Amino acid sequence: MTPCILIITECAHIDNVLDILNSRSDICLKYLPHPSPVDLVPDDTVVALFTNPNKSLIFIDDSIIDLYPNLKVITTASTGTVHIDKAACRSRSIDIISLTDERSTINRISSTAEHALALTLCSLRNICSASSSVMSGEWNYLPFVGRQLSSLDVGIVGYGRLGSLYSHYMSTLCRHVYVYDPYKDVALPYVRQVRSLDQLFASADIVSLHVHVTPETVQFICSKILNNAKPDLLLVNTSRGELIHEVDLMHFLHSNPKSCYATDVLSSEYISDSHLFKDFSRKNPSQMLITPHIGGMTTHAQQIAYQHAAKLLIAYLKD
Repeated sequence: MTPCILIITECAHIDNVLDILNSRSDICLKYLPHPSPVDLVPDDTVVALFTNPNKSLIFIDDSIIDLYPNLKVITTASTGTVHIDKAACRSRSIDIISLTDERSTINRISSTAEHALALTLCSLRNICSASSSVMSGEWNYLPFVGRQLSSLDVGIVGYGRLGSLYSHYMSTLCRHVYVYDPYKDVALPYVRQVRSLDQLFASADIVSLHVHVTPETVQFICSKILNNAKPDLLLVNTSRGELIHEVDLMHFLHSNPKSCYATDVLSSEYISDSHLFKDFSRKNPSQMLITPHIGGMTTHAQQIAYQHAAKLLIAYLKD
């Protein structure tokens, strides 16, 4: 019985990834690039899963792990692991390999911070709606009058790798940069650090989220915080949908028609194709811009992330 790596994320288009994963002559590959849970069948040859949260319909929990009695390790080509039930893995002594602590590798990836900048500019200037109007035969600027970034203040929640990159970009474009991060002291001439989320939301015209999902950050953007926000707030999220209390945000958007939410992530993207934000976006395109978790999906970023994750998995299986 030849042990196998089961690949449940699309990666054949990324240079060398399959070659790296196939570099062990004693381990075979099984490739299911777009599986749903019903596509996965019991298989006692599977010793490793190779995955990524983007575009995935698979939440790796007990129901998935039960299919693979000899599973030793789950490798994800991402820093986030919200698509994996970590408690279930611990109880089965299954290791998880991610890029979370691979600092030298992920420091080479700026794509998500760049996408946060793109969402910011597209939202402020109504670019998507304006382009759609031209495609439908119109030529009228009045519905799409935007805001000038150099006249606005930006707030950044989380000053890690991506938050610091975004703040650097924005410092050359906006009026002031405010940062909230209770775990870091930021001493830079172009950054004004604040000590509370309330202060950040009260000060900023734009707020961009750059934090991981933890027990303290799940739904931490809620009515308590939003009540301090400006009525024309632009909220940008390229982190995780779980950070948002969605009902509270919907209420804020309905109550403040000049406000906007630009997001690359949804809370239910791993398990469902439906979401209340999608319906709102169709009806109110000037208030909501949604992209399908493409923040890290550039050619360069995919090559760096997937190739390194594949090398980590092969090194693990050699031990």
